[in-house]
Amino acid sequence: MQQSNDEFVAANQGRWTELDHLLGLSKALHRRDGATIARVASLYRSLCADLMRARSAGYAPDVLGYLDGLAGRAHNALYGAGPIRFPALMRLVAVEFPRAFRHNFRFAAVSIGLFCLPCLIGLIGALTSPQLAVEVLPAAILEGMVDAYSGGFEAGRATGVDAGMAGFYVYNNVGIAFRCFATGILFGTGSIFFLVYNGLMIGTVTGYVAQAGYGANILTFMCGHAPFELTAIMIAGAAGLQMGYALVDTGGRTRIGSLRHHAPDIARLIVGAAVMLVMAALVEGFWSPSSVAAPVKWAVAAVLTFLIVVFLAFAGRRGKGP
Repeated sequence: MQQSNDEFVAANQGRWTELDHLLGLSKALHRRDGATIARVASLYRSLCADLMRARSAGYAPDVLGYLDGLAGRAHNALYGAGPIRFPALMRLVAVEFPRAFRHNFRFAAVSIGLFCLPCLIGLIGALTSPQLAVEVLPAAILEGMVDAYSGGFEAGRATGVDAGMAGFYVYNNVGIAFRCFATGILFGTGSIFFLVYNGLMIGTVTGYVAQAGYGANILTFMCGHAPFELTAIMIAGAAGLQMGYALVDTGGRTRIGSLRHHAPDIARLIVGAAVMLVMAALVEGFWSPSSVAAPVKWAVAAVLTFLIVVFLAFAGRRGKGP
């Protein structure tokens, strides 16, 4: 015999109230003892059964609304992602990211080669024969780059332009890095293509502008943000290659299982690369086009390059980890 609405509420109110109380405590569920978490999980399962019974019986809307809301709160407490806390984010960037980089350096080394070798080929090719550069990029784009760097940056940039350009650089750089990473899902082939393509394009543009007589201008502009930007792109490419490798050499797991196994390190690499791209955009937006003397820019670039190398090579070595 089916219970009435009031009988149903009276029979189960105690469990609902207990669950409501446990969810309302100030301390987050994941920070409580195992017995409390297990009790919440048990009450949540019972609540789900109660909710199904209430719906099938057609009980009052206020009862259904209460149970729906309580079930949603319990589900979020048990299965929802925890909030991102600044100390955890700092540890991820300052410790776990460089550790993951060193632990997976073979992918980084391949990524560096796939980017730097085409970059060098494009640079030398454009320096020796401008016609070769036209085979890589349209002449209109190359001439536009020559025009952009022909005047130098001794006068700086117009007031108010830097912030807008920094936003553009974030969008552009993240797009490049995302393609280098995300297309790694195609068994690594997409990452290989975009690393080679971007390296060749950057080298070609630099060589073409230098061949036109403005090499000092473009290199002085690039030297400040390139340590962050190019390193981040190659790290993103390394993450894409690792993802592709996980699909090829599964280590006896399913492909999904292999991706899950490699996912933590891939995620650390991507987060670290993203932070570096934001830093690159800020430098490129505000510092690179400034009227600061070229020797100062080169000195700062040398310091930044040194710090990045030291960071990737040694950060996070204290304690457990590579």
